[in-house]
Amino acid sequence: MMIDKNYILDVLNKASMPTHDEIERVLKKSENREKLSHIEIAMLLNASEDGQVQKIYNIAGKIKEEIYGSRVVIFAPLYISNFCVNNCTYCGYRRDNIFSRKKLNTEEIKKQAINLEKLGHKRIALEVGEAPVETPIEYVVDSIKTIYNNSSIRRINVNIAATTVEEYKLLHEVGIGTYILFQETYDRERFETVHPKSLKGDYDYHLHAFDRAFEAGIDDVGAGVLFGLADYKFEVLSLIIHNEYLEEKYGVGFHTISVPRLKKADGMKLEDYPHIIDDEQFKRVVTVLRLAVPYVGLILSTRETKDIREELIKHGVSQISAGSKTDVGGYHEEVLEDEHDQFELSDERSVMEVNMDLIAKGFIPSYCTACYRKGRTGDRFMSLAKNGTIGLICEPNALMTLTEYIMDYGDSSFKESGVQFVLEHAEKIKNQKIKDKLIENINRIINGERDLFF
Repeated sequence: MMIDKNYILDVLNKASMPTHDEIERVLKKSENREKLSHIEIAMLLNASEDGQVQKIYNIAGKIKEEIYGSRVVIFAPLYISNFCVNNCTYCGYRRDNIFSRKKLNTEEIKKQAINLEKLGHKRIALEVGEAPVETPIEYVVDSIKTIYNNSSIRRINVNIAATTVEEYKLLHEVGIGTYILFQETYDRERFETVHPKSLKGDYDYHLHAFDRAFEAGIDDVGAGVLFGLADYKFEVLSLIIHNEYLEEKYGVGFHTISVPRLKKADGMKLEDYPHIIDDEQFKRVVTVLRLAVPYVGLILSTRETKDIREELIKHGVSQISAGSKTDVGGYHEEVLEDEHDQFELSDERSVMEVNMDLIAKGFIPSYCTACYRKGRTGDRFMSLAKNGTIGLICEPNALMTLTEYIMDYGDSSFKESGVQFVLEHAEKIKNQKIKDKLIENINRIINGERDLFF
């Protein structure tokens, strides 16, 4: 059994009152990026001394900086259908909610891709409700082809329901980036409660979706939990155990972990969910995950406020969405009155505002998709991350894609300050050969070339 609830609860119980010295020992291991045991991870989740909690935050930020530098990957979700046969109690698209359902046709998907491109996006997460009749796998595959063939979007990550090996093969063949699937909750009883009379309600089929994806040839997978459905400490340990299971069986675990918190949606009341976590608990979730799985990309969406997102970028988050829309076909130029969002957003800044705020704090917004197109995925990516090599190319690639963004979307003032920011960061690259090539490429981009990468 991959997820043994009794075992996890026993671990949490044994680690419920860690001593000062025990936490210091675990923090020292964390700082050296040594693998932590389940008990040690649970100790960090239960640490209570203010000084030690701050150390958790600081070490998490230090590790993220050591591995990925100052770059923050930018992406956007694209919802192409809100038809769904499931009745997930927490979701605005649930079957029992009555509203006008829609799915985008080829021309509408093309327009959405072009509008995302106009915002500067190169990487998107394709979102589709589970509806075998309205949105079969052929619809998803055709949608991906439409986006790739009609825009400069370079990487499409896909978030669709758990499916068969045969259908995962179709996704692999069309060239998706990461296959993303949230377990929602690893607590079996809770999972069944919040997915009543739903295709999604088969816990084991859902849990082993990544096994089928790997069998189909997909080697880049991203997991997630909807924090607020069950005890957050149980969920964190379950994520770690699931990752270990995949590493042992397939040689590579999660490429990314998403950490959405439960938000208000149509047809549900937050007071019906007793496990909602506050900001301090949420910060602990993100930072402990960074210490437990140092090389995994941690994704934070616009469910969270600007302030929380900016704080957690300092302490472990490496990917964020920007300018997100969670209604079907949300990237339109006109205002529509029949929009129906999946959940409420908390950060409604534009892509440009997000980028400018990141730059003001010394971070590098990155639109890089080089690893995907260079074949640095799955175990190849992780091996580079673990030996420190990935950091040599992440920041240079981020700087080149930021230069593209500045030149294509910035006004004269932003171009001036942005190019100065890029060149200042380029000078900090320690490898002289890479630095020289990077500066050469930045100047080539300024002069009109595009899509240069290591």
